[in-house]
Amino acid sequence: MATDESLSLHPPTYPAAAAGRPSPPRDPLRRWRIAGLILPLAFLALIEALVRASILPAHLVPAPSSIFETLWQLGGERLGRHLGASTLRVLAGFGIGAALALLAGAAMGLSRRLDALFDPAFQALRAIPSLAWVPILLLWMGIDEAPKIALVAIGAFFPVQLSVVAGIRGVDRKLLELGEVNRLSRRALFTRILLPAALPQIFTGLRTGLSLAWMFMVAAELIAATRGLGYLLSDGRETGRPDLVFGAILLLALLGKLSDSVLKALEARVLRWRDTANDQAVSGGAR
Repeated sequence: MATDESLSLHPPTYPAAAAGRPSPPRDPLRRWRIAGLILPLAFLALIEALVRASILPAHLVPAPSSIFETLWQLGGERLGRHLGASTLRVLAGFGIGAALALLAGAAMGLSRRLDALFDPAFQALRAIPSLAWVPILLLWMGIDEAPKIALVAIGAFFPVQLSVVAGIRGVDRKLLELGEVNRLSRRALFTRILLPAALPQIFTGLRTGLSLAWMFMVAAELIAATRGLGYLLSDGRETGRPDLVFGAILLLALLGKLSDSVLKALEARVLRWRDTANDQAVSGGAR
């Protein structure tokens, strides 16, 4: 009978390629990645040229140079306070929401009874827009940090919970039968088969939840905040300063991209054992 070690989902290690065989490039997509970084800079340069040529109205679409000048005039300390406030709210809310979603999703994925009991309520709550939560949270929690973090946690909870349930339910039945043949305990079945097989979809849900956390953070700060990027958006709208509005939007895009890149790097590290069609295509060279 096969031992537990035979159930490892890690791909086997093959000997090194024969001497003289050309090794594949380390990153065949390097040129495309560089082009992906240059593309938004080229877009900003195009907007700058169109505004300078009076093709785009400056009072509606400010030149990127004026946007950067506005951010510079805010000062490092003042701008840092806004960035720090928004980032801390997202990290706290996303951490709470994702942790609760992982627990709830795992319980519902493993138990069809719990899934049948809670899924209708969760799907109904998931359809509620972010702004609809704001007056309720302000009424319950006041105007301090608690309602802002709670709103971010709500935004992060549902995509993560849904991905955990779908990931566990989508595990190949043959893997489960293999674990039962080898008489794995329920705990070993979860940790060695269900969880590794569901991790790719779970990480997809985490990345989606993180992006929604930034969106819900803006919704919270637009209404009840004295600092943060959402507050800058509201202040720019009320004072008629599109440069401040676009500056806050650019900072939100930058922070969202950086946070997603960190989570994507963590996903690549945790799931480095995978042997997928995409990995094979990359190792064989980009087309």
